[in-house]
Amino acid sequence: MSDVVVHNCYAMLQEPQERVNISTDIAMGFLEDCAEMGVRAVSLISDGESTLSPAYEPFIHKAHELGIDVGNATNGWIFDTEMLERILPKLKWVRFTVLAGTPEDFLKMMYHDPAAKHVFWRVAFNISEAVRIKRKRHLPVTLGIQTFVTPEDGDKIRAFAKFGLDLGVDYAVIKHTSDDEKGSLGVQYGRYGEIEQALHQAEAMSTEDTKVVVKWSKIKDGNKPPYRRMYACPFLLQISGSGLVAPSGMFFNARYSKFHIGNFAEERFIDIWRSDRYWDVMNYLASPWFDAQTMMGFLPIQHYANVMLDRHVKGVERLREPEGPEPLHKNFV
Repeated sequence: MSDVVVHNCYAMLQEPQERVNISTDIAMGFLEDCAEMGVRAVSLISDGESTLSPAYEPFIHKAHELGIDVGNATNGWIFDTEMLERILPKLKWVRFTVLAGTPEDFLKMMYHDPAAKHVFWRVAFNISEAVRIKRKRHLPVTLGIQTFVTPEDGDKIRAFAKFGLDLGVDYAVIKHTSDDEKGSLGVQYGRYGEIEQALHQAEAMSTEDTKVVVKWSKIKDGNKPPYRRMYACPFLLQISGSGLVAPSGMFFNARYSKFHIGNFAEERFIDIWRSDRYWDVMNYLASPWFDAQTMMGFLPIQHYANVMLDRHVKGVERLREPEGPEPLHKNFV
């Protein structure tokens, strides 16, 4: 897996940071702390490939035992049928990052070797196996594929959508590409209008079984979020695969060390959460001294929650009791 090179992925900007081995014992202790703290759900997405960890399966089984929902974003390369049979009943969702719907584009965007088409077909087989197992066993797990596009990727969008339809996943989601506040990836947010027609065409390919979903709000928000303060991080905390505890994945890089709170591989997570350092960082992000528009990457994972909280704090729209049917995966909202 050393040849992985995800095209224009924000994870490229999250290094360098010291790597710590997360043993199974450490992972189990982390989950026990989460259960004591009242954590409702854990998403295995982070800045690496969680399926490569020896703690991957034990983590899922332990979380299920503790009543903690688990979702997983993965490249899907190392799955096999037996593993999928074991883990799918205990996962709420699995989102496969495939980026492109053809072997040629997939290899350009995710792999160094343009001749390694077997990698694409292995991923396709693993996803189709997950779909087969879900349907055969009537599992409630939601299965999807995702890509993130730049304004230069308009010609790849329909092929990605068709790939999702062919696989039979529940959804194929098309997202924007996050960049940091320095514009290191060179994403030209003002040009997303150039691929709007292709995005609409992809959505129109949706069927009853597979929905093609475009994250319009983030694509149109671009690099100008409507807020300056960050209130949502305590509700949707991100932790690096290195064990680093930081408010958001946007701050994993060593240059943001003033936002680094601790490492759960070196001390108990619950002690980090209870520390003065944790609340000092969170309070700073919500203070007038912090500006999300200039001091962090664009559109973090906490974006939607922060829009809502920012509007509440400003008195524009107060938080209220939810109405209508209960959403899927409510513990991840």
